[in-house]
Amino acid sequence: MQRWRGLEDIPQDWGRSVVTIGSYDGVHRGHQLIIGRAVERARELSVPSVVVTFDPHPSEVVRPGSHPPLLAPHHRRAELMAELGVDAVLILPFTAGFSQLSPADFIVKVLVDKLHACLVVEGPNFRFGHRAAGTVDFLAELGTSYDYAVEVVDLYVSGAAGGGQPFSSTLTRRLVAQGDVAGAAEILGRPHRVEGIVVRGAQRGRELGYPTANVETLPHTAIPADGVYAGWLTADGERMPAAISVGTNPQFDGTERTVEAYAIDRVGLDLYGLHVAVDFLAYVRGQQKFASVDELLVAMADDVKQCRELTAGH
Repeated sequence: MQRWRGLEDIPQDWGRSVVTIGSYDGVHRGHQLIIGRAVERARELSVPSVVVTFDPHPSEVVRPGSHPPLLAPHHRRAELMAELGVDAVLILPFTAGFSQLSPADFIVKVLVDKLHACLVVEGPNFRFGHRAAGTVDFLAELGTSYDYAVEVVDLYVSGAAGGGQPFSSTLTRRLVAQGDVAGAAEILGRPHRVEGIVVRGAQRGRELGYPTANVETLPHTAIPADGVYAGWLTADGERMPAAISVGTNPQFDGTERTVEAYAIDRVGLDLYGLHVAVDFLAYVRGQQKFASVDELLVAMADDVKQCRELTAGH
């Protein structure tokens, strides 16, 4: 899959293509319907499929300080899109100047002049251009002048997650923030993932017999609520069952919020400096301060037992 950053990265000889546009944070099951349809139609038309997305999130430029927690960084989104069969991903740097583009100018500069769209696939609530003034109807109206068609995909998907609300990135972020990683996984179609570099911490886990990978997460990452979780730690291409702790380590009066993962039954791992991924399967318990370290050790042993069983049964 080709990855372009900015319009200037698009090959000059790029031909017609099927395009879909959106933030697509998380590439959840609703997003997968739209992207999957774009890929399907591109294959029917014998042209490439292109996903157009933005960096940073448009809200950070339009309303500084309002950047939402991210469900997936851009490289992870690209991986997920590649799995869906997408041929190219275009990441447009979202600047103050870019935010001023009118819907008509956006169509001409991106869809017509650069991507030569023959078909644009979107959800019914897609908005674009300055002040999000562009609608799907406007997109279709200009398509008659610029020789592209528009197909609208109904992405209304719902399940038990969030009490039956339609799947969305907003709902997924809320569930993650509440610690409902199982509900988030229902929407995403996979466990919620947090990534980062393993850094040196206080090393108390090692002293207690449970050495953990202290993950310095990427900026704006959506991190689950404080607590203990079952899941997996992936490093150097190896996926290992893990007991995961999120929080400030109240037993030792910590103040810095961290994500730490203990690779269950693994001995002698040296992960410092590696980029790792932590996938959250299930909530086990909340964080708490015990009366003694001995009580903490009993709880940790039970945590690991539960996490071992949960990951083995998944």
